[in-house]
Amino acid sequence: MVRAVLIAGPTASGKSALALALAERFYGTVINADSMQVYRDFRILTARPTPEEEARVPHRLYGYVDAAENYSVGRWTVDAAQVLAEVEASRRLPIFVGGTGLYFKSLVQGLSEMPPVPATVRAKVRADAEGRAAFELHARLAERDLRMASVLRPNDRQRVIRALEVFEATGRSLADWQQGPGKPIIDPKDTLTVFLEIERKLLFDRIGSRFDQMLERGAIEEVGALKARNLDPALPALKAHGAPALSRYLSGEISREEASSSGKTDTRHYAKRQETWFRHQMKDWPWVKPEQALEYLISKLS
Repeated sequence: MVRAVLIAGPTASGKSALALALAERFYGTVINADSMQVYRDFRILTARPTPEEEARVPHRLYGYVDAAENYSVGRWTVDAAQVLAEVEASRRLPIFVGGTGLYFKSLVQGLSEMPPVPATVRAKVRADAEGRAAFELHARLAERDLRMASVLRPNDRQRVIRALEVFEATGRSLADWQQGPGKPIIDPKDTLTVFLEIERKLLFDRIGSRFDQMLERGAIEEVGALKARNLDPALPALKAHGAPALSRYLSGEISREEASSSGKTDTRHYAKRQETWFRHQMKDWPWVKPEQALEYLISKLS
């Protein structure tokens, strides 16, 4: 028996449209599994479903977190477990959709228990990181926790800071904590999974076209509104693809054309990382072309 459908794929591959079509056919509820679409501040920039789409079937875990919050996969896992229970109680089919691999992994494999980081430690680490380039922070992490530094990209500022916080708080590598056993929310045998496989050139064309549409629909205004709040630049929401470049454009550092090009490039790189991650971490997931995915899922559910 299928308890939930899990739909993943690179950004701009058509995941949301597929989930909506499936939910309409099988009395489903669409549940967000994308780390950026949880934020209410970026509907356009993160390509969240439109109000019209959300009115067609129930949508959960979209746009309910303020950008000032340091939202994490751990909190999403708790929220997702609660929503899953509520959707099942309503006798609707839960359909998780998104591109954040760790969210899906937490669903079917669980998360290792992470240590609490005191607010004072977090504030100290982030104050020390203020104004420093990501590669400098990575070098600092390598001095303290070479094991974790070796698996993090030097430009992954957010995760490097997190690793520094954990080491500062516990004296142990984040890699040690990550090795602990996790408890899955749902048995993978009870899920129907699919990863959308789209030809690379077509995907990149879609990313470029969609980013142009975002700019026309108000993405710049979204970034401007958030920029005006002067939030901590290390917060996850401020790393939304395209946001840093558009923020620099609004500050007069680069042109709109340069910001657009940078946003598109950043998104393309992210799409390639998504494909690589799922290929290595979720090896048993079937890869299906977007134009064949609805028929594939219908056949499995029927």
